[in-house]
Amino acid sequence: MGSAAAAAPWRGRLNSIAMEDVYDLFTRGTELLEAGHHHQAVIPLSRARDLDPDKTSIREALGRALFGARYYERAAVEFEAVIERAPTNDFALFCLGRSLQMLGRHAEARKPLALAACMQPSRRDYRIYRDRARARAAGASSGG
Repeated sequence: MGSAAAAAPWRGRLNSIAMEDVYDLFTRGTELLEAGHHHQAVIPLSRARDLDPDKTSIREALGRALFGARYYERAAVEFEAVIERAPTNDFALFCLGRSLQMLGRHAEARKPLALAACMQPSRRDYRIYRDRARARAAGASSGG
């Protein structure tokens, strides 16, 4: 019992250090992302995600970096993780739909794009990509 109590302060300090690392990695990654360095941003954002996988802001930023680096399948996984934790995140729904579109999965892209467009009807870009997914999916199902 005494050894567990003695170890407890170390756990708190280790958690604090890990959280500082997560914040530093997230900050570095988002700075790279905003500068347009998508491939480079994936590295610190992946590390931050590994340290704190439940943080939706990290997962969304990583998804954006992966999308920009043209890793659409991996981007879709990150956006799905965000939506699991925040189902009303219209931007994550939109990005999931766009990732699926880039993979040629237009029928699957319809639902997240439609939800995003319903949540934010003023977003013209959401409506445009929703309509494109619908048209491509309809064309694919009719053989054209």
